[in-house]
Amino acid sequence: MLRQVVFSHGKESGPWGTKIVALAELATAAGHGVASIDYQGIDAPEARVQRLLEHCKEHCDQPILVGSSMGGHVAAAASRQVRAAGLFLMAPAFYMLGYEALTPIPATCPITIVHGWRDDIVPVENSVRYAQTYRATLHLMNADHRMQEQIPEICAQFQLFLRACNDRFI
Repeated sequence: MLRQVVFSHGKESGPWGTKIVALAELATAAGHGVASIDYQGIDAPEARVQRLLEHCKEHCDQPILVGSSMGGHVAAAASRQVRAAGLFLMAPAFYMLGYEALTPIPATCPITIVHGWRDDIVPVENSVRYAQTYRATLHLMNADHRMQEQIPEICAQFQLFLRACNDRFI
């Protein structure tokens, strides 16, 4: 087994939503362990970050973190403390109105962001700004916030991301 891939879901979803299931299958097929943290009933981002930190402390060293929406914020916020080997973020909730100062500084690791042009929850400009600031790879897609119609493309980008993370540690 290579590294553990740890998924963090968004505010309104659960630990095994459609995107996470599809990406988890790819991670497993590539030889990685997989975990998806259940944040249901936890609204505060700080409490979600704490849960992720606790999981990583008990179960994995230098995980690959994957997050969607608020889960993207949570993954990035925890990334430095867990020495993440990579960050794959889908429509991450960065620079949100009233919470701009809480946007986390990520670990120094490969970062890929996928975001939909038609996102009406998290402005696409926020991911462009974050990617530019932290030199992340950015893929913009014809999708809304949930990006359901782009799951095959997200999976293709995730496979490339995993390959890059694996090559970095061989």
